[in-house]
Amino acid sequence: MGNSLGCSASGERLVSAARDGDAVEARMLLELSPALARYSTFGGLNSPLHFAAAKGHLDIVTLLLEKGADVNARNYCGQTALMHACRHGHWEVVQMLLLFRCNVTRADYLSGRTALHFAAHDGLVRCVRLLLADFIPSGPLEDTASSVADGGDSQTNSGSSPTSSLGLKFNEPARVRYINKPADGGVTALHMAALNGHFDCMQLLIELGANVSAVTFPYGTTSNLIGAGSTPLHYAAGGGSLECCQVLLSKGASRLTLNCNGWLPMDVARIFGRRCLEPLLSPNSHTIIPAIQPSSYLALPLMSILNIARLVPNNSPYTT
Repeated sequence: MGNSLGCSASGERLVSAARDGDAVEARMLLELSPALARYSTFGGLNSPLHFAAAKGHLDIVTLLLEKGADVNARNYCGQTALMHACRHGHWEVVQMLLLFRCNVTRADYLSGRTALHFAAHDGLVRCVRLLLADFIPSGPLEDTASSVADGGDSQTNSGSSPTSSLGLKFNEPARVRYINKPADGGVTALHMAALNGHFDCMQLLIELGANVSAVTFPYGTTSNLIGAGSTPLHYAAGGGSLECCQVLLSKGASRLTLNCNGWLPMDVARIFGRRCLEPLLSPNSHTIIPAIQPSSYLALPLMSILNIARLVPNNSPYTT
């Protein structure tokens, strides 16, 4: 819908209601004109859905989607409501957007970040798990972890690939591509979680296929102090988290990788004043790495929950 002069006043009222969490006002406006759900502001080009998602107003998000709001609408930065919800940790909103089949793989125009990058940056592991719900099977922790460790190739009793309760096959290569998608000069979601010390988020990403040896692009990154060509271990060293370094080393990360500045992860730790990490990151270190238990988030049956919620009548707004 275009932003004509006739609808702009009502549209701005809806934007204010979505931003402020005024569900009564939002419902009244949408009852009078359901097409307002697709309104976007003149300047920022944010839709009411963007504002409601960013603020975590689940009731308004649901109302807008039921009235026909475009779940994948972009603002001027190329960001979707899903990215806004993940940036602010509103996992209930993320779940609702997923129920309406939002596109989780879209990247913004500014830095190429997906919703996964935004969630990983702040260690919002609930949002991360929801974003990956359609990529992995749900079941007992040991079964799911084993399937993921096998690269999604373990066999069911029927001889097919791992499937959900709906019989959907899981695309392991698509999951790995999504998790390792580079942004900001080659920074992956794992780099972001490592730099900011989010152990639970890192553990989940690694167990689902994040590459512990991924290096940022040689022409620079947004984290220039760490240097181009850096691995997640370089980033974890800069962040200063012992646990994050340990989980990376336990999964095969190398202490000997030089970035484009010629720095080892130990050098980064020293430069950033993380002296406690030097014994662990020393190239000749004999420090024992403690056993890392599988992520508890793999035990959550989110795939089943999402698909059960999607099994609704054909005339429902949840269907595609």
